[in-house]
Amino acid sequence: MKSRHFLTLPDLTPAELKRVLARAVEMKSMLKRGERHTPLTGRTMAMIFEKSSTRTRVSFQVGMAQLGGTSLFLSPRDTHLDRGEPAEDTARVLSRMVDIIVIRANSHAMVERFATHSQVPVINALTDLDHPCQLLADIQTWIEKRGDIADRKVAWIGDGNNVCHSWISAARMLGFKLDIATPKGYEPKAEIVAASGDCVTLHHDPKQAARGADIVVTDTWASMGQEHEKAERIKAFAGFMVDGALMKLANRDAVFMHCLPAYRGMEVAAEVIDGPQSVVWDEAENRLHAQKALLEFLLAGKERK
Repeated sequence: MKSRHFLTLPDLTPAELKRVLARAVEMKSMLKRGERHTPLTGRTMAMIFEKSSTRTRVSFQVGMAQLGGTSLFLSPRDTHLDRGEPAEDTARVLSRMVDIIVIRANSHAMVERFATHSQVPVINALTDLDHPCQLLADIQTWIEKRGDIADRKVAWIGDGNNVCHSWISAARMLGFKLDIATPKGYEPKAEIVAASGDCVTLHHDPKQAARGADIVVTDTWASMGQEHEKAERIKAFAGFMVDGALMKLANRDAVFMHCLPAYRGMEVAAEVIDGPQSVVWDEAENRLHAQKALLEFLLAGKERK
């Protein structure tokens, strides 16, 4: 039987995505009640990270432990991945030894090559193109706070980056409107926008995107690997900070989201991220619960039909 991978959100059907999100909410409640749930006892997860991580690594490792499994972490110093050995060969060997593989990589193409030759499920823990695990946590947070996200409006303010691409996929799958405001030249990939149908609107004015939004979300202006562009990006993104004035254009009960790490005084004002509309810390916690639901879905077949 062919393994299911999770490299982008559309690797799940919309119905499967909703079931994983509902299960994440349920598993969070189980943990808070002190209920032990260990369906992955005896299973092993390998984590291969080419980029540094705080939330992703901790949430996956803790989540696997809570589900009864074990995990091992491999940094770039610990493997020959795409250096001394092709990704295809690493996939063939490693997938004979572990039950699931989580990869945080520089190149999305490398993760796709790896998954093609893996005998076990592969999860994208962030690439240059996509960050689907973050969206599981983001949508779970909205569901907990406000309910169904269908027909709502989300405003993305900032760089058209990997997280933005995942928000585009989520909009198409879950039926909400996504208004994206970026400086000229920093738009999301045209082919990803084109595949979204009419649920995505592009702007170059953050005020237009934020007006009437239910969620205002942003990300750092210079992602990992773009540090050399930081000075140039600070100039390009002038006027794109999410501050109190911008939040006032959104709906009165709108929430603010950020995947972290955040840089106060740049993409977001301290008054917003540390203010009452911020659900950032819930988002961060929900990485644990959403990824537990994903691990269970891929390894234990818990589709919750």
